[in-house]
Amino acid sequence: MKPTLGLTGLTFNAMALIAPGAFLWLTYEEQALYGAPTAGMAMWFGFFVALMLCLATAISYAELSKLYPGAGSSYFYAEQAFLSKTHAYKFARVIKFFTGWASHLYYWVYPGLMVGVTAMLGGYLAAQFWPDTFSSSYDSPLLMIIICVVFSLFISWIAYRGVSGSTGVNIAMNVIQIVALLVFSVMAIGYRMSHAEGATAIHLSNGTAINYQVDSANVTDDKGNGVPDSWANGDPKFASSANVTADNLDPAKDTDADLLAYLKAASLKVGDVLPDFQKDKDGKYVKDKDGKIQPVLAIKTQDRSVSDDDLNKDKNKDADVLGTLTAMGLSSGDPYPVFTKDKDGKLTKDKDGHLVPVPFTISYTTKDGGISGSGTAQDPTTFNYHESAGSVVAPHGFSLLFVQACIAILCLVGFESVSSMGEEAKNAKRDIPKAIVLSLLIQGAFCYLIEYFAANYFLNNGYTMPSAGASSAPIGDMMKIVGMWAFGSAKAGVAFMLVQAFTVFLALIGTTLACLNTGARVTYAMGRDEELGAHFGLLHEKTLSPHKAIWTLGVISIFIGIITVLVYLGGTTPSALDKHNVWYSFLIFSPETYAKLPNTFVLVTLVSNFGTFLLYMTTCLVAIVAFREHHTFHGFKHVVVPVFGVIANFICMLFYLVGPLKIGGNTLVAGMSYKEPYIALGIVALWGIWGAFYFAALSKKKGREVFLTSKPAST
Repeated sequence: MKPTLGLTGLTFNAMALIAPGAFLWLTYEEQALYGAPTAGMAMWFGFFVALMLCLATAISYAELSKLYPGAGSSYFYAEQAFLSKTHAYKFARVIKFFTGWASHLYYWVYPGLMVGVTAMLGGYLAAQFWPDTFSSSYDSPLLMIIICVVFSLFISWIAYRGVSGSTGVNIAMNVIQIVALLVFSVMAIGYRMSHAEGATAIHLSNGTAINYQVDSANVTDDKGNGVPDSWANGDPKFASSANVTADNLDPAKDTDADLLAYLKAASLKVGDVLPDFQKDKDGKYVKDKDGKIQPVLAIKTQDRSVSDDDLNKDKNKDADVLGTLTAMGLSSGDPYPVFTKDKDGKLTKDKDGHLVPVPFTISYTTKDGGISGSGTAQDPTTFNYHESAGSVVAPHGFSLLFVQACIAILCLVGFESVSSMGEEAKNAKRDIPKAIVLSLLIQGAFCYLIEYFAANYFLNNGYTMPSAGASSAPIGDMMKIVGMWAFGSAKAGVAFMLVQAFTVFLALIGTTLACLNTGARVTYAMGRDEELGAHFGLLHEKTLSPHKAIWTLGVISIFIGIITVLVYLGGTTPSALDKHNVWYSFLIFSPETYAKLPNTFVLVTLVSNFGTFLLYMTTCLVAIVAFREHHTFHGFKHVVVPVFGVIANFICMLFYLVGPLKIGGNTLVAGMSYKEPYIALGIVALWGIWGAFYFAALSKKKGREVFLTSKPAST
């Protein structure tokens, strides 16, 4: 390998893998859901804590790279650290192989995961550009498979061309995504600062940005019947026109024995919602077989959309409504406005004779819904939006920030990737330690903290944290709103979102390329040591890239990418498929089946993450060993920091295994399923068992010692 990279090139290579441009878009929904309905309020501070945890591991990597510059990253460090010790050298080969094998669980899976994520982004954008062909609820399996193949081979080709070309791509991708993120952040903060409490503002209805309030309509099933509504815990919700009073509970004042019996059985108190009750045509209560009166079930409602009939003058005989809908430029499917009325209940008109839509007014205050819910199982306390900038950066409680930190730490991994480029650095001992820490500080402390502040400060009654959790692209939703505000129309807002989505695609190129380059170089180092096939240890004669490892990883990434998108809707209950064409001719399941299946996107993510946590824990332990008998030993940097890194990574891994467990009928962390973490744990265990058998068989075949009896002569 040829040393061509200086500090700038090394830093940008590491920054590409952290990719705030991609992960803000990709993880905000997950962060809104995990620990819902309240943990989202601690998102910013949780990210700050995650940054501190990652810095502990980054310092360990930086310190090791000063001692042992070379290709192979942790794999190389582990061997050299143990070989340098008086007694521990005998374990050098075992720890070296374990570290390399564990790192492959991260570096071989992560590029495929990013290939799958790119395919899902492609499916989302296809629905934006060609809504008549592609569904907004289901990404096309065929399209995603095609993207997995093409994108993976494209990234492999860039990596094959050599590290200089890859560095140029990563520099360009980083600059573009950082500029795009800063533009969005400034606009999101500007939107909030320019809209005072009670001002007319913008919100979304069925994905469309509008500045008026929307009428409601009942949700119906395929037979046209209303769909019953329910509370958060699944209890049926009843229609109501009053609350329980003291007189309702007093037999002396309310002689309705049926009602009194119902109130007593339901344990309702003064102030509770009093249901309306079903009555027959004679006005008598409808009762069940046990003689109990039956409440009227509330029907789910949704935002009403303009229909073809609303715009048809032969079917819509209300000339005022028809004229107003036409004047507003509304089409079929657009949100249907609520119109203002005077004190007598009559519709009001403007100077042009058109009806006046009720404007949407913005709110940030807690009393108006920033935090809602009565705190019961039916109506839990729910965080919706922040009242102030101070609330955005506040911790809001240890349990909440812990949930957020364990998710956020996954956005920050990758800072260590540049440590595999020791043989391609001009001055590895000086520049690689700086690049590791700089990449984390620039992307984490600067980019991520700014953009997460902006996104959370933006939240309001028009776009809440639950809205973000229910969206497949919450940052895209925010971009539609601020884009309409800044550029004057809903179409301009969509255009702004699409431009920003394109920068997310560019960021995915950078992060996939960076990880593939890192993984290939670890594989190259193991191939060169003949711990893997010797052909992996070969360099291309012209590009000097580990081409065998690159193309192998590229092909593996195709299959992992396809697995990632295979059941990406698993664990959810999407609406029925609304498109039936060749793009949806296979790998589509019923909504009920999706609800039962594990989510393959989450599953592959957790396999990669478990590999990351294992690798980081091992590296921190290696750092302790490396400096134990070294003249530069420093108690804080070489014991306290790496021990903290080991504990932090272990706790984060444990979080994904403990969070889904149920206590008292509820999971410890809302939004978490037990299926994906434990299947992922099983895959990690199988990988480890296979590695142990492979290592034993390889040692026997080549006649190599598992535990060294003497130090190699070159050490």
